[in-house]
Amino acid sequence: MPVSRPLTGFCAALLAAGLLVTPAAAAPADPGRAPATRDPGNGPERNEVAAAGPENAVQALTAGAERRWTPPQRGYPRQTRLREYPENPADRSIKLGLVPYHGIAPRLNALQAASDRVSAEVVGQSALGRDLYLVTVTAPESAAETRRQDRWRARIEDDPRAAARDRALRRGYKAPVWINANIHGDEWEGTDGALRVIERLATATDPATAALLRRTRVYITVTNNPDGRIAGQRPNGNGFDVNRDHATSSQPESRAVRDVVIATQPFVMLDEHGYTGTTLLEPATAPHGQNYEYDLYIRHALPNALGMEAAIQRLGHPETTRADIPFRDYAPGDWDDWPPIFTPMYAMYHGAVGHTVEIPLQVNRAAYDTLPVAELQRRARVNTDVADATITAAITYTDTHRAALLADQIEQFRRGWAGEPQRHIPDGYVEGFGPEDRYSTEFPRAYVIPAGTPAAARLVDHLVAHDVRVTAARRPFALNGRRYAAGTYVVDMHQPKRGLANVMLEAGRDISELVPQMYDISGWSHRLLWGADVHISRRALPRVPLTPVAVAAPTGAVDAPRRADLALRLRDGADVRAVNHLAAAGVPLRRSGERTVVVPRAHRRAAADAAGRFGVRFTAAPRGATTPFTAPVLAAAVSADELFVLRELGFDVRPVSTAVLNAGFDWTGVTTLMVSSGLSYAGLNPAAKAALDAFLARGGVVTRGATGATFNTAAALLPATAVRGRADANGVVRTSRGPSFVYSPIWFTGTGFTVVERYGADPLIAGHWREDTPGAGGPAQAANQASVVSGVTTRGGRAVLYGTEPLFRAHPKGLFADVAASIYAVTPATVAVTP
Repeated sequence: MPVSRPLTGFCAALLAAGLLVTPAAAAPADPGRAPATRDPGNGPERNEVAAAGPENAVQALTAGAERRWTPPQRGYPRQTRLREYPENPADRSIKLGLVPYHGIAPRLNALQAASDRVSAEVVGQSALGRDLYLVTVTAPESAAETRRQDRWRARIEDDPRAAARDRALRRGYKAPVWINANIHGDEWEGTDGALRVIERLATATDPATAALLRRTRVYITVTNNPDGRIAGQRPNGNGFDVNRDHATSSQPESRAVRDVVIATQPFVMLDEHGYTGTTLLEPATAPHGQNYEYDLYIRHALPNALGMEAAIQRLGHPETTRADIPFRDYAPGDWDDWPPIFTPMYAMYHGAVGHTVEIPLQVNRAAYDTLPVAELQRRARVNTDVADATITAAITYTDTHRAALLADQIEQFRRGWAGEPQRHIPDGYVEGFGPEDRYSTEFPRAYVIPAGTPAAARLVDHLVAHDVRVTAARRPFALNGRRYAAGTYVVDMHQPKRGLANVMLEAGRDISELVPQMYDISGWSHRLLWGADVHISRRALPRVPLTPVAVAAPTGAVDAPRRADLALRLRDGADVRAVNHLAAAGVPLRRSGERTVVVPRAHRRAAADAAGRFGVRFTAAPRGATTPFTAPVLAAAVSADELFVLRELGFDVRPVSTAVLNAGFDWTGVTTLMVSSGLSYAGLNPAAKAALDAFLARGGVVTRGATGATFNTAAALLPATAVRGRADANGVVRTSRGPSFVYSPIWFTGTGFTVVERYGADPLIAGHWREDTPGAGGPAQAANQASVVSGVTTRGGRAVLYGTEPLFRAHPKGLFADVAASIYAVTPATVAVTP
């Protein structure tokens, strides 16, 4: 039977659940057990799902700086009454005996009314508009005391040398702990365990708990994914895995927790997940992110994990006799912390000791539908106990080691400001640390970003929103043999969060030969994939006055004589949004070649409005042949991330799939079909196939990936043979058009089509791409092969086939215009001549 614990006497529960244990006291590793995989049963993290989801889930982002939530300037408690939602009997958590989303706000409102230790705030809304809650549990503070805590927190980051000398700070700074729950919607119990901890802290009457809360602030994002919690699905309402979005922050849920981690600057954070059969507690395996100050992390992460393991063992459940700690128990590459896309890894760059926690017993997906309700609820109770115990143990560790955690967060930021090299970590630094764990990088002195383009402005605003410090030159300057204009952006890498700046701006690293496999993506680069021109200065900072940047300078303009038609060159997604906006407004656009859209001079005012709204630049239109522009109407069998991007770019998109077509889809008005997921030509019934064939005789087609290549072959469109690379290969690649991104790369062979883009002679810039078998499926076989092809189909329309991933998780923003140009190119139009 599980061990019951009272709601009062919180410190007694801490002692029972989570005191620090030494490595010697921990259960020995079992080298014979196979490692679990993160989020079992999901397969490759490509979101290979049929196009579906709410039509209204996507909101186009406007140009300009991202808004960032900041806490109100008042003391604690901050007792705001949360709006309460109507009861929803369809909430999937109810079957498990867990708290439905509509039950959270009433519970928090009651706690705020009952306890002056509890504050609840709304820090954002989900993709479908539901409130995201941040609960803070701490002893009451006057406004003056809160301001002092804020000044101390800022000093730790802004002036760590002074913070290290500040005795009052060292004595009085409240240790921040952040718990993030339910980021995957169908991994429920982190929310319930967190609510239990909140209630216990709020209602305990013993002096030790009161003293703990005078030393500590516990921050809890109660559910990071209410849309998924209600629907019983992993992704949010836009179909995105929020725990893959932190470097990109395309989703409101990831932006909300970004703001929380910046505002709270936690010493320790947990991200509560499930289900791996055995409780899993990070630290992770190699490869470790090369931009971490890993010595400061691992000396806390490992003992904290051991403390959490001891806490779940004390629960007394047969399923909690031990935990898996990947750093201790798994082989390199089995459960890595390489990419900054996961919540704990992202939080590490803000000074936190981050942990993924995987509670043990599966209650989602097939188990949810097949297991008896009594068994599901039993499992959910065990999982809630585990979530409670791990949170409790992390609070214990933070309180017990407050001084060391404070000193190490100060040290992380001090190293950044000083521009010091990363520390060499010797073998045995903690038990099990060896050469396979040693990853590091050399930070450049600065990154330089020429201003004036939407891509540069977007990148700068993104960096600033993530608390990376960016400056702008007050006058022109020269650096490393280049001349730069006034207003050029400079990212001085002597800054507290240099690791975060570098992980976004560096190219990355080819780690193919260092580990046998990777859990998720292993290559990304805002510098290479976001479309901005970014230069690296290895040694020198420009000698020019610099001004801190809060928001990028406007980039929109109309640079053409008043009597000239206007041209917009498609270089960026902002250009595409402007074109689709003008087309939707009824402006009679034309095309000049594949990349230029012409606006008649009579519509200059509409162009000027678009320039200001989207930050794009119109120039004088070239003379010569033009083609009438037809606004595409897309039938799209695509993955959720692609659907999101297409709508964000302003396209009129109608999701389709095999099932939708078989049910009788109306092709009226559709100009273009996109296929990457969920559509099988062979799976269509005769009526659906006939309707599709009729469309293919007049419409255009754009495909991506294996599903698209299979569709191309089955529908007999282009005579291109698709060759598949290794399925889990991914990363930033060289192509003839510049850097691109791949996941499960494809290349095309044959004749009878035009090669639009080729892989480079040495394709992989950064990531993990090995051969499937000797001489097959690797980058050497892809070298110089066609990655994107186009042509007139055997049906009479036009088609473009992609073997790369230009829309992957909304990240490679510099490639969005390529996809749009392909859509416009295959959309049928008539030819005309401009005088």
